[in-house]
Amino acid sequence: MTSSNQTRAEVIRDYPIANGLDAFRSTHRGLLASLQSTSGAAAANLSCEDIQSAILALSSALLPLPASRRLPSGRGYIRKDILHLLFVISCDHFDFDRTKPLLEAALDHNSLDSQIWDLVTAAALESTPPRTITSSLQQTPWKNSTGGFANSSEYRKDIDRVLKRELGPLHVGLPGFHDAFFGGVKGLSQAADIVFQRCTSGDTPLFLEGWNGWPENANQDDVLAWLKEIIQKLAAKADDLDLPPAIRRPLAVPKRPIQGSTSERKLDIGFISDPKADENARCHWSQIQIAGELKSNPSADTTAKAWLDIGRYAREVLASQDTRRFVLAFTLCGPLMRIWVFDRLGGISSERFNINEDGRQFVATILGFIQMSDKDLGHDPTIIKEGTQRYIDIERNGKKERIFIQKVIRRARCLAGRATTCWKAYSDLDPATPLVVKDAWQYPERADEGEMLRYVTEKGVVNVARYYHHTTVFVDGTVDDVSTNVRHGLNLFANVSSPLRRTYSASPTESSLLGPGQNRVHRRLILHDCGKPIYEASSRKTLLMAFEQCLEGYESLLNEGILHRDISINNLLISDDERHAFIIDLDLAIKLPRLAASGAKVRAGTRAFMAIGALLGDEHSFMHDLESFFWVLFWICIHYDGPGKDRGPSEFESWNYEKDDVLARSKLGTVACH
Repeated sequence: MTSSNQTRAEVIRDYPIANGLDAFRSTHRGLLASLQSTSGAAAANLSCEDIQSAILALSSALLPLPASRRLPSGRGYIRKDILHLLFVISCDHFDFDRTKPLLEAALDHNSLDSQIWDLVTAAALESTPPRTITSSLQQTPWKNSTGGFANSSEYRKDIDRVLKRELGPLHVGLPGFHDAFFGGVKGLSQAADIVFQRCTSGDTPLFLEGWNGWPENANQDDVLAWLKEIIQKLAAKADDLDLPPAIRRPLAVPKRPIQGSTSERKLDIGFISDPKADENARCHWSQIQIAGELKSNPSADTTAKAWLDIGRYAREVLASQDTRRFVLAFTLCGPLMRIWVFDRLGGISSERFNINEDGRQFVATILGFIQMSDKDLGHDPTIIKEGTQRYIDIERNGKKERIFIQKVIRRARCLAGRATTCWKAYSDLDPATPLVVKDAWQYPERADEGEMLRYVTEKGVVNVARYYHHTTVFVDGTVDDVSTNVRHGLNLFANVSSPLRRTYSASPTESSLLGPGQNRVHRRLILHDCGKPIYEASSRKTLLMAFEQCLEGYESLLNEGILHRDISINNLLISDDERHAFIIDLDLAIKLPRLAASGAKVRAGTRAFMAIGALLGDEHSFMHDLESFFWVLFWICIHYDGPGKDRGPSEFESWNYEKDDVLARSKLGTVACH
């Protein structure tokens, strides 16, 4: 009997909690007395941190239970209710009193399973965060991002400094990782069993207490040669099995730069789909489907070494492939292997395994790499390719439309963040009218940019990009977000007594524990207006005219109670015929009056154009935006010698990387000296 035709009572009966909460109850046995106490002093001794810690531990205990995947709820199954609880307990407005009945029931050995599961659903339902902004005077913090660089040379020493902060905590050693990301390859598990058995049999087995030919010193060149050979042999041994055809192969060019980077980047090994490419070919990051990093020493399996390197390569892949939602990668430090996924929240990895001890896992990994589908590798299945054309299907005003994508206008060169991508496009219903499709990974706590743009378009705001359509992207029938869809709902804190044991900060200045409230949702917005960056204006007169019109657009927004908060060089556009200039990107905009920061954890911006007061933590006002207009004009004067003629990096390049207080002092000094 499947869960779809079982009643709730039958699921609870067939999949009991049993001893699934024993460890939780043992660890938190003292909490029950405090929760049940009628003493005000005892209740007062319970802090929000105590309740938060207990809910985190309880959620981690409930998630692996079979009933959580089978009991229906308003979100689908109770597992999603538990994940939602993990999400909201880090929000500032969360009322911890609402979870106390759940904690009391979970800690009480006499509680019925049905009571506990009902209280999980109730707690998740009552704690749903409001879409509107909560009341507080706190200022939304800034976070530096590699996607916000302007006129940067992107030298490794500068990139790494910011990339560490952008990545934040890395979650490593996640149980269930392999099943989550390789489970979509039909017949992979059975094929891995058969191929590994073939590797261990015969007169000269490939695997006998380790892989035959494995270089003992794990020298990079020797390991690369061994990898190419063993991958070919494993693929050959799987030829007669019921598997998808091998559509990928390894390419090792560790001494040759990969094309497509702003600064020179090399890659140890990658998997590509081009059968014609070889070691003598010029490879582009757009061809790399899976990136690999090799280290000869097992001790290099750390944040400061292999992990940051593979994150840097993942950033290049994401930047070069405009439909990529996430990137699969691997590190091999000596014989120790990890599989990685980098997405718009950062990085997560599998448990580490020794390929010479767990040969079957290595076989399954390699077969998965060469046979998994483009969707499983992170390509967006909602952007459909037929021949040389790409398109998106939408429904607008009750009619189906096909939006044809013509070219990429802009793709943010970041790893974690909004990762905005813009394409020039047109509708099959009106091919002569240019459109812009904008994809971004936004915090769900923030107001939807599409709704705000529709509002200002209806209000007749001038010199602001006009609304056409917006939607939240769905993949496989569910909202395309990071935590549930991309990461398949993996529990970041599963089976560990302390989350810190599996969470490592990429930056020593960052917290080592990622709040469970972090998530990003894939949203798509279509605009009427298409243009080019303001610095491509054909003359100084046209440039100043465009500035004037953008200022008029800003004033028009402000008159409708909208504060933009992200005036930057790429958010001021001029039409191709240069008759009209306008503002874009309301992702960080807010409606006034506003008493609080959004529920989102961080706010990203192009640092070179931030106002000094904003850098120093002042509450954002329209004066900060007006100052940003000045910094845009300043930047154009410094870096451009005519329409779109970039002079290259300048003495102000460091503004992309400096810390807030240092950058504020630098800007103050610049103003004082001029």
